[in-house]
Amino acid sequence: MLRTCLLLFVVLLGVTQLSAQPLIKISGLVADEANRPLQQVTITILGQSQSTVTDAHGIYHIYSRSKIFTLKYSLLGYNPVLVNVRQDKAGRIMQNVTLGINPNELEQVTITNKQNQLSNSITININDVTSLPSVSGNFESILKTLPGVSPNNELSAQYSVRGGSFDENLIYVNDIEINRPVLVRNAQQEGLSFINNDLLSSAKFSAGGFEARYGDKLSSVLDVKYDRPDSSTAILNAGLLGVSFSSKVVSKNSYLLAGIRYKNNTGILSKQDSKGVYTPNFTDVQVVYNHDLSAKMSLNLLGNFNSGTFRLIPESRVTEFGTLNATMRLDVDYTGEEKDSYQTAGGAVTLKFIPKPNYVMKWINSYFRTAEKEHIDLEATYNFYKGGNGLLDGNQPANWGTGGYANFAMNALTSQNFSSELKADQTFKSHTFSWGIRLEQKDYNDNLKEYSWVESSASLNQPPNFYQDNNIDAANKLTIKYYTAYAQDSYRLSAKTDLQLGIRGSYNDLSTELLLSPRLLLAYRPASNNKIFRFTAGVYQQAPDYRSIRDFNGILNLKQQAQRAYNTSAGLDYAFDGLGTRLKFSSELYFKYLDRLIPYMIDNVRIKYLATEEARGYTYGADFGIGGEFVKDLLSYFRLSLMKASQDIKGDAYGAMKRPTDQRLNFSAYFQDRLLNSPTYKVHLSLLYGSKLPIGSPLIQRYSDDFHIPAYKRVDIGFSKDFLDDFAVKKSSFLEKYFSSFTAYVEVFNLLNINNTVSYLWLRDMDNVQYAVPNYLTSRRLNLKLVVKFKKSK
Repeated sequence: MLRTCLLLFVVLLGVTQLSAQPLIKISGLVADEANRPLQQVTITILGQSQSTVTDAHGIYHIYSRSKIFTLKYSLLGYNPVLVNVRQDKAGRIMQNVTLGINPNELEQVTITNKQNQLSNSITININDVTSLPSVSGNFESILKTLPGVSPNNELSAQYSVRGGSFDENLIYVNDIEINRPVLVRNAQQEGLSFINNDLLSSAKFSAGGFEARYGDKLSSVLDVKYDRPDSSTAILNAGLLGVSFSSKVVSKNSYLLAGIRYKNNTGILSKQDSKGVYTPNFTDVQVVYNHDLSAKMSLNLLGNFNSGTFRLIPESRVTEFGTLNATMRLDVDYTGEEKDSYQTAGGAVTLKFIPKPNYVMKWINSYFRTAEKEHIDLEATYNFYKGGNGLLDGNQPANWGTGGYANFAMNALTSQNFSSELKADQTFKSHTFSWGIRLEQKDYNDNLKEYSWVESSASLNQPPNFYQDNNIDAANKLTIKYYTAYAQDSYRLSAKTDLQLGIRGSYNDLSTELLLSPRLLLAYRPASNNKIFRFTAGVYQQAPDYRSIRDFNGILNLKQQAQRAYNTSAGLDYAFDGLGTRLKFSSELYFKYLDRLIPYMIDNVRIKYLATEEARGYTYGADFGIGGEFVKDLLSYFRLSLMKASQDIKGDAYGAMKRPTDQRLNFSAYFQDRLLNSPTYKVHLSLLYGSKLPIGSPLIQRYSDDFHIPAYKRVDIGFSKDFLDDFAVKKSSFLEKYFSSFTAYVEVFNLLNINNTVSYLWLRDMDNVQYAVPNYLTSRRLNLKLVVKFKKSK
């Protein structure tokens, strides 16, 4: 298979006519207006990946293989400088540059730097998002390579962090909180997540111990920004699984970002055990417009429309499972179909005001409406076959029972979310003070009607053993208002120590609780300046929402109280030289005690809350990571996480049990290298391992953890070739005329063709023994894609 992929890749490279290009070396000095050399100034060649920084004396060297190019000089706190260069032949040139101070940016940078040091978060390299081989194509795929994040479904944008549920994660885009659909029960229905990879400018992620400025969730924060781009450009990303196009337009006082995405993963889903007609279609449109109204005020508009439909007309299913000595097979014939859809539309208006250079205020207003529909009308008949010694008794396996099951659902949910928030940051000599207030209203109109049943018989001539799985018929309307406020101060205690103290208060008219959540973060840097020690402690409280108060039968528990966790962690970031490069090692130990949580079960990506129950629990563990540029300009990293998550449902007399997300061991690696002794050929290898997850049968009367989902093992590999790479010896004159980047990818998903289990179908045989029939995830699949960046038209 690998030889076939490499052969295809080589053939792809041969379709472009190549021509030689000259080499130009640019050297110079970068200084400030007082003629003092500036170090750590970033010099880039626009439209190319080549970049460098100035040394301690302000000197730099950089190479270009284009005769016409633009150099950009940038340093935080200074106005960037663009220099256009036109050379007739190869050689060396000198280019000295002077940077002027930007007072507004310098103050805002001071705020940002302090917040980054005290945010207990990881800065994500967004360049890896495009290169990472991913079936879903969603940004969240890269989160599953981070420490503390548990992977178990490559199709899903959902993730569990340090033993928490999918609902315990905060996501912000340009300071706007993003919510996920409610009805989705299978990852193949999810479609496109909110985040558009092509519009990203920065992203950071915290797996716990985050500051008071962020909202009321228990586990994590993902903070994404769509900021002003360096230049105008357009990007096309086209592959076998979908296509996207984005445009970035920059003018003197404004910028526009626009992106459209389409996804159709029929080719992936058609390889699953359930055969039939799959029709998944997902579309997303996003627009961001920013205009500077004056030197002190700007207006930012964000608009989004996300639509998805998933239709399945199943025909049959054949699943083999069991052990080598006890092989079983399930044959299923289907009638009926499943059709699901969702549409999310909305946007946000942000007014940014800078009354003084050290004072930044934002007024953010957002509104989103989501309409979800779920229509399932399926009936199935099945046959169990048993074999031995890894065989199914030749061509005539033993029939071990027959039966049937049915699923019916006619569900519709409309949710609306409106919020208005005022927030500010102000820096002083030794500290930065931040505050914010927010009003949020959520409206839900939910109509649930679903049932399912399973029957089995000892033989075709005996009466069936019939039992009811679930029967739901409910209609709910609910409005919840949330009022929140926060204040925090980041204070420099000494040249080596920073302290952040914050408190968050909230009130909602559902539980009518006043919740206060104090938080602390301490950062210490030794004199060596290559280490940072961090300690965090805080209270995190998650107010009840519609998802958590709705039980299995669709009945609402309106008396539910907020979930609460007491978090503490200690971590170390250490930078050192090794293996011929600069490496960064990070580690963190954490403990989380939850004196009030709502227990739940997980079925695929659907969370089923035990809304009327309450539990206490704890989670503790350790995260480790190391990374660096083992190959120049290509970042690789390795992560390891150890964890234990337990809970005790109050009053059930069964004692402590594993939480559904108790994944004891996680390991991930993302490794990049160059191939064939050429810097333009690259390989991108992603490896994920997550140990087994506890699960219980849905046919019993209480929550249990007496069964498990096997360990998740996944290897994806991608090969790429950038035809216009700065290091390319030969380039196509045609491509160089119209494109600034032209990269082709060949990807092999699930390289080892491992059958990963996501959930189970629970059936009985002729002896009335219950079996968990695995629902497998995706198999091996080849993908081709092309990512091109167009040159700005003159």
